[in-house]
Amino acid sequence: MESTDSASSKGMDKVVSVSILWFRHGLRLHDNPAFVAATSNREHLFLPIFIFDGESAGTKIVGYNRMRFLIESLEDLSNAFSTKYEGSLTILRGQPVELFKKLSQRWKITKICFEQDCEPIWKERDDGVKEFCKENGIEVVECISHTLYDPAEILSANGGNPPYTYGSFMFVASTLGKPERPLSAPNTEPEKINFLKMTGDDDDPALCQLHFPMTPEVFGISKEKAVGENMRKGGETEGIILLEKRLAIEKQAFEQGLMLPNHTNPDFINGASLSPHLRFGCVSVRSFYWAVQDLFSAIVGGNTTCETITGQLFWREYFYVMSVPNPSFDKMKSNPICLNIPWAKDVIAKENLKKWKAGKTGYPFIDAAMRQLLEQGWLHHVARNASACFLTRNDLWISWEKGLKHFLKYLLDADWSVCAGNWLWVSSSAFENVLDCTLCICPTRYAQRLDPEATFIKRFIPELQNYTIPYVFEPWTAPLELQTQWGCLIGKDYPAPIVNHEIVSKRNKAEMISLQRMLAGGGSNEHPCPSNTNEARNFMWFPDICAHDESH
Repeated sequence: MESTDSASSKGMDKVVSVSILWFRHGLRLHDNPAFVAATSNREHLFLPIFIFDGESAGTKIVGYNRMRFLIESLEDLSNAFSTKYEGSLTILRGQPVELFKKLSQRWKITKICFEQDCEPIWKERDDGVKEFCKENGIEVVECISHTLYDPAEILSANGGNPPYTYGSFMFVASTLGKPERPLSAPNTEPEKINFLKMTGDDDDPALCQLHFPMTPEVFGISKEKAVGENMRKGGETEGIILLEKRLAIEKQAFEQGLMLPNHTNPDFINGASLSPHLRFGCVSVRSFYWAVQDLFSAIVGGNTTCETITGQLFWREYFYVMSVPNPSFDKMKSNPICLNIPWAKDVIAKENLKKWKAGKTGYPFIDAAMRQLLEQGWLHHVARNASACFLTRNDLWISWEKGLKHFLKYLLDADWSVCAGNWLWVSSSAFENVLDCTLCICPTRYAQRLDPEATFIKRFIPELQNYTIPYVFEPWTAPLELQTQWGCLIGKDYPAPIVNHEIVSKRNKAEMISLQRMLAGGGSNEHPCPSNTNEARNFMWFPDICAHDESH
């Protein structure tokens, strides 16, 4: 195997061709068509690169845990190159076009390969690189592997328009056939890959590399007081381990004739969630999809697939497709599919927002979720729904945009489009027309069903450690003598409820009904909605047997 560094290559500038693999998401080697494309010509030098430009991989709004997860993923990727191919990942800091320009001044860059980032927030960045390549005769290879389908094909198959319901999206997707299977392991023998090794003695400071070990502090991101140890480690290696754990859980469920085991028995604390690794592309979404489907087929028998068992992947896909033609997907007023709901903006709302963010609303299940978000950067799907509903249409009547920004900063798996899509739905701003605020999540009854032993609550709210059931779910109802005995006085050691759910949920429902009547005469919004009531219930995880007990 050979490598060429920046010092020894000066005499051969513009002679040896270089193929660049530009990582943004897709931080893995398995099922990576851009990797295969970049190494297809073994006579070319190979340069895998990641650029910290202040936006790529969602670093525009980012907290400590999420930046740490990204750094861990990059280090794992670099280690994989070192172990398997005796190379390394090059980490630079700057703007992609400027850096590619400087690299092309030093070497003969003939090809730049990357995985498609379909969301519109990346369009300006990618268009700039494509234009630079066109002007300089550099081949561009853009591969579809972060999504199950090419969103452009979905839009084209739907007449150029986004499918406004999940049901119509699934129909359009079905006309394109099953998602492509993941690529088999690339035939990339170490001795046949010649890495371009850039050394630290490069005389251009813009090309100076960042090296591991690396911490978020390098980028001016300090650990906040509330942030604890991150239980989820980034990287392809950890992602594959989690995939195997997830498959073991699914296998046991399939053998028992069950589907969606995490729906019926959610693990809020130690769930084998792949969502952060899918978000950064440490695990291929196609690999995950087909691993679950093939497992199901093997157990059920025959060449059988069941889209229900991978439903969350299709919701992810749906929100991607809906965002592609809508650069304002994360906003309210400039978003053509979003209802302009008059959310509260007064002083009380601002104070309530702070308390919600800090996990000090006085509702234990909501507070546990918000504290877990700060500590671990992860929340189970139902905890996200509950906390989002509480902030918006259920209780506090605060704009979903505020919640979205908070989640984008702290959630490890916060995709711009998927996170915004979920907030649009849960707040009744879009995608949600069947619920119409008639099924509000009751933060206490919801907790009693999903966390019956209060394990989740007590893990993240140690103040309530001594509270017994049922008082732990509604601690303000405990007699004063018991509060004293348990060492936690409500209103002093743990906050009293900031609102009365019974009252505000009814008030907010009336407000929503009033808004609906006002809009009944028509409007400019093409308001997407569920295909049917069952779809809405499944999204919100409202089983029929519990709907009456958990909502108003």
